[in-house]
Amino acid sequence: MTLECGCPEHFPDWDNEDVDLGGAAMLELPIPSFLHMPMGYEVYLGRARHLVSQLELEPRWPDFYLTRTGWLRGRILAPLSSADSPSRHVKRLPYPFQLRGKLHQGDIGTIKNSVREMQAKLLDAGRMPKELYLSYLTCPLCQEQRGGAKILLLRRWEQSGRLSKRLKT
Repeated sequence: MTLECGCPEHFPDWDNEDVDLGGAAMLELPIPSFLHMPMGYEVYLGRARHLVSQLELEPRWPDFYLTRTGWLRGRILAPLSSADSPSRHVKRLPYPFQLRGKLHQGDIGTIKNSVREMQAKLLDAGRMPKELYLSYLTCPLCQEQRGGAKILLLRRWEQSGRLSKRLKT
C-alpha cells in the first residue's frame, strides 16, 4: 500500500541487520546528480512509478526505492517480485550483494553520525564498506503523523580477508 503523499506504508525491517539481495530483480533508472545531490529527484521517482505500472511489474514493496548518488550520476532501484520483462531497466543484482541496514531517525542533515556508526561496525566485523543507498521512508507531508523523518540507510559491504587479518593481530 502507498500513502496519499507517495511514501511507502510498509517497508522492510532491516534496522541493524545484514541482508543479501544477490540475484534480486530490480528496476534501475539512472538519475543526474551534482556532488551527490540528486537533481529532479521527484520527477525521477514519478518516472519509476510510471515505468513500473506501464510495464505491469509487481513491486516487492510498493513505493520503496533505493537511491544511490555520485558526483555526476546516480541511480534509483525499485525491488521487484520477478524479472519477467524484456525492458532494459529490469536487472538482477550481482551475487553477493550484501547490505547492512540502519534506520535513521532524522533528515538528511543529521545523517553523518548514523553513517559513521554503521561504517565503524562494519569495519570492526572485518567487512569493507562500499556504496551507500538511501531510502526515504517519510516526506515533509507525512513525517509528523509517522513519528518524524525516517531514512533507511543501506551500506553495501564485502568481506575483506586483509581487514580480518589485521583485526586478528
